[in-house]
Amino acid sequence: MKNLQALNLLPILALANLFIKISGSVSLRPVLTGRDKAYLNSRVLFQCVVPDSSLKTTFELIKDGGLLIDKKTNDQGNQTASFYQKVTTTSEGSYHCKAKTGEGTGISNSIRFSAVTPASNTRVTSVPSPAVAFEGSRIVLSCDTKGSHLSYTWFFNRKEITSSTSSLLNATGNKLVMERVTPGHAGYYYCMAWSIAYNTKRFSSSAEVKVEIKVYVSTPRISFSIFKEGDRYRGNVTCWSSRGTPPVNFSLSLDDREEGSVIVAESLAAWFLVPMELNLDMGVARCRVKNEVQELLSEPLTLEVVPVGGDVKVEVEHLYRSDFGLAGARLSCQVSRGTFPYVTWLLNDSALLPETHEDSHIQPVLPHYTLVDHRRTLILTELGPEVIGYYRCRARDSFDDSGAWVESASVPLRVTEVIAIIFCCFLLLTLAAAVACVYRKFGREQAHAHSATTNPSPDTLPLSVTVFQSGGSQANTSSVELCSSSA
Repeated sequence: MKNLQALNLLPILALANLFIKISGSVSLRPVLTGRDKAYLNSRVLFQCVVPDSSLKTTFELIKDGGLLIDKKTNDQGNQTASFYQKVTTTSEGSYHCKAKTGEGTGISNSIRFSAVTPASNTRVTSVPSPAVAFEGSRIVLSCDTKGSHLSYTWFFNRKEITSSTSSLLNATGNKLVMERVTPGHAGYYYCMAWSIAYNTKRFSSSAEVKVEIKVYVSTPRISFSIFKEGDRYRGNVTCWSSRGTPPVNFSLSLDDREEGSVIVAESLAAWFLVPMELNLDMGVARCRVKNEVQELLSEPLTLEVVPVGGDVKVEVEHLYRSDFGLAGARLSCQVSRGTFPYVTWLLNDSALLPETHEDSHIQPVLPHYTLVDHRRTLILTELGPEVIGYYRCRARDSFDDSGAWVESASVPLRVTEVIAIIFCCFLLLTLAAAVACVYRKFGREQAHAHSATTNPSPDTLPLSVTVFQSGGSQANTSSVELCSSSA
């Protein structure tokens, strides 16, 4: 009976012994510590620790794929093993350690290690190259460098570019993308490539690269002037664009025949000289502007100069404020014939303004006077005693100082005339109101008379007769009183 009981306990004892061995193996839990990245050619320390163990332990440092890097045995029961490694390009990978004792084996956690190569030889490249493009185009800058595990920072005109500083610049990886560039993108760019390993930052900066944004040239405009050279006349044809990036090429054609061409590098205007004859159509001129992507033509312009002559007259227009108060007057010098008239003004037979050759569109001259439309219009901003009198204008060819003047008749401008104009306007308004009132009353009386005919009344009949049959002041007075009462 006792032997049978002993045989029944054997399996239980075997399981218990196996459990003890397994428990001893599982309780061996090594821990690997160390950096996850370090710079190339530096030294890195990995430590493998087995807590709560005083047995002789063998430590192995193993890289991914089962490659044994180093092995150490601790005969004194030390719980820690240190592994020093020089970082090379082959050091990158996943590491763990294995600890072995007489009671079992344990595997540690893993550390993913990166071998960091510092940035060097950093420079900026561009597409297109060089970094020159027209507005609306796309430019991509790249920060090219040697190194690994790098981050990038971009600078525009020596200020760091961030997502909050510019929505038109998109920095992704080592690239800076500019979509639909504008002139505001023009400037100097550079990049910085950098890395951090164990609180140590190393960086490499590029040189600055200039980004140029070209503006499309606008449709050219054309004008011309004339000057006298000895006994002959020459025309000066001007071609210009209001916007664009030079250099551009301007050319002039006359009746579809090219007369000249010039490349301008700093401005957007060019001048061409052509022979001229008075009273003769010299042809149709057009300007052409070209750059590497555009070719535009101006409107046609007929080159013909008619000398000043014919009748000259002054037209006066009174100017009023929004509250209908008189603000001033505008005097226009109407020259019936002449392509380039030069106009001067006289007040009471004395020159009102200096006779200069300035030909601006708007030319302030004296406190109460302003010249506009190339001196052809004189604006009086106040109607005081100093501007009252007789005005006349005279004109001659602007290109011939010795040419004859043609003059207008004198036109009076007086304060009394201005007051008379205001009074006449007021009188006309009063008369119009009175006529409307009488017409309204007349309609009422006709309706009343018709009612009295069909149904006579002793009170209404005399009144109707008094209003429409009596003369003199009585009739007038009655009309006004009735109009006032009806209102």
